[in-house]
Amino acid sequence: MRKEQIDKMNIIFRMTFMLSLVFLILISSSSVSAKSSSGVYKDKVAVLMYHHVHDKDSSSSTISSMLFRDQLIYLRSKGYQFIRLEDFRHFLAGGAVPSNAVLITFDDGYESFYKVAYPILKELSIPAVNFTITSYLEKPSKTIPHLSYAQLKQMMAKSTSIDFQCHTNQLHQKVGEKSALTYVNKKAGGKNALELHKSRVKQDTQTCVNLLKKAGVKNPDSISYPFGIYSKTLFPTMLRAGVSYGYTTKPGLAKKGINKLEIPRINAGSPDITPEVLYKRIKRLS
Repeated sequence: MRKEQIDKMNIIFRMTFMLSLVFLILISSSSVSAKSSSGVYKDKVAVLMYHHVHDKDSSSSTISSMLFRDQLIYLRSKGYQFIRLEDFRHFLAGGAVPSNAVLITFDDGYESFYKVAYPILKELSIPAVNFTITSYLEKPSKTIPHLSYAQLKQMMAKSTSIDFQCHTNQLHQKVGEKSALTYVNKKAGGKNALELHKSRVKQDTQTCVNLLKKAGVKNPDSISYPFGIYSKTLFPTMLRAGVSYGYTTKPGLAKKGINKLEIPRINAGSPDITPEVLYKRIKRLS
């Protein structure tokens, strides 16, 4: 074979090899990109936040029973796996959770949880935790009905995957741009205002914990901050009061190593959040 022919063959071989290599790189890159945008995540938990599930009431934090059910069914069809509060604690301590893990949470302890949301959760075998304003357990509210002791006990007796935690006892009010949980009244307390406030917060939190224990809750160690407002200054106070986990309204997925008193959540409980919108929201944050 002539030298010119050999050189030509070598050039063709090298060009073929380079084109094949580029093709493989493009395929690999495409595969990684598809995987990263598929919505699949590991070692993370999407903590979803709801408030009121009702078919007549309407507000920015109220969704219908149909929308609530559709969201849960849609997420399950997309491969999301619902976990218990106990599983989430285990995860934050370094344990494992399934891929696409989701924790369902409710704030405020409305009676609609018992009458509307709980039957759906039970039917679909989906765990949930309700952050309850415990003062309403002792004295019913005059506005939207809240849960009673009897209802808490009944749900816990019938399902080990339904949990209840603190949403304060009597500090769920707005004070200007702050909540009663974080507002320090300097005029009334003077130089000791902050310490007096810490004492009130500790007492209120301990009362919340004790009332949940009275209702039969085995491990009340978590709080959801009213209106999502919290202060890092109060973290030591929370810990002394028996609370180890704090849930915010900051969007994001929970990861190992986060501050356990600053757990992010994703709002799912507004009437304009369709199943598809919720799925895309979780996917974007993952």
